[in-house]
Amino acid sequence: MAEVTVPEGSMATGSSRADRLTSFSAADFAIPSGSEEDWRFTPLDRIADFLSDDFTAQSLTYESRPAMLETVGRDDPRLGRVLKPEDRAGAVAWEAFDRAYVLTIKAGEPQDVSVVAHVPHGMHAAHLVVIAEPGAQGTVVVEHTGDGDLTEGVEIDVREGANLTFVSVQEGGSDARYVSSHRVTEAKDAVFRHIVVTLSGAFVRMTSSLAFTGEHADAKMLGAYLTDSGQHSEHHVFVDHEAPDCKSRVTYKGAVQGENTSAVWIGDALVGPEADGTDSYEMNRNLVLTRGAEVNSVPNLEIETGKILQCGHASTSGRFDEEQLFYLQARGIPEALARRLVIRGFFAELIDQIDIESVRTKLLDAIDHELDLSAALTGDETASVPSVEHEVVA
Repeated sequence: MAEVTVPEGSMATGSSRADRLTSFSAADFAIPSGSEEDWRFTPLDRIADFLSDDFTAQSLTYESRPAMLETVGRDDPRLGRVLKPEDRAGAVAWEAFDRAYVLTIKAGEPQDVSVVAHVPHGMHAAHLVVIAEPGAQGTVVVEHTGDGDLTEGVEIDVREGANLTFVSVQEGGSDARYVSSHRVTEAKDAVFRHIVVTLSGAFVRMTSSLAFTGEHADAKMLGAYLTDSGQHSEHHVFVDHEAPDCKSRVTYKGAVQGENTSAVWIGDALVGPEADGTDSYEMNRNLVLTRGAEVNSVPNLEIETGKILQCGHASTSGRFDEEQLFYLQARGIPEALARRLVIRGFFAELIDQIDIESVRTKLLDAIDHELDLSAALTGDETASVPSVEHEVVA
């Protein structure tokens, strides 16, 4: 048998999610062909330059309020300590930046930080490290705007007993492309909230991976995405239960509409052999508002111990609930208004869990805009699409 050599800093691939290749070197990953599980729903021709061997980009400048960001070089020891990239895009992003930013949330008074990442025309690379020190409390909101292209790596280190909320908002221009790798470690007794809101952009691909490294930690990962004509959005979520007695909840909801529109959600949960007492559930719901839009939703669950509290996942994609629409119309509410109420109600459960007013307002305004656009596209007629439901609980 031929000997298999695993590149330094990476892991060999295998059938288990735990065996997936991870590396800081883009050379360790082949350029995807589209047959790979993580790339089979991706229109690779639209981001070929993000994956090429000769990728080059300018470094993006972040700005924060209050001014808490440190600008550091690639040799800063705080970089590259939170997991490793899991695909070629993440490794390319790691190699592309020449300066990075570090944001430290210290113990004491709760801290709220707003970070603006305005991406001008051209190709840009960025790297952000967020450290929540033991016992710290804080909220970090990163807003991505502009018409340019961005490849980004984000490391989030949530240390023992910390309570951190991290929000990423994507609202780039109609031609903007955004590829990002979020990597999170969560220590003992920590509480972490990860919120993703994707409102616009020609192409968005986000991979968000979280690993529990200490017991009794709690994670909630929320996402909302609105995808319009000609746009493509992807959200990949991975929760790695390595430590015992940890709890995770993943809830993503999306609405898609228009011709040549596609949205992808892939959710992976891995419960390791030492993760007794795990409580994990992931859910994805999608509304297809018009003809010509496509949704792919793939939940995956892998359990390596029988001593769990619960583990499950659910996925539903289709048009909105006709019974709710009928109920409202039967009480004298016009069809257009009834449809608006039903769709806002679809997102209500998710919005209620976002306690940051500025983010809630952005999302609600964007939903209203989508509803107005949907009515213009369809003449108040939604597409007749089949509903697809999938639920597993262990």
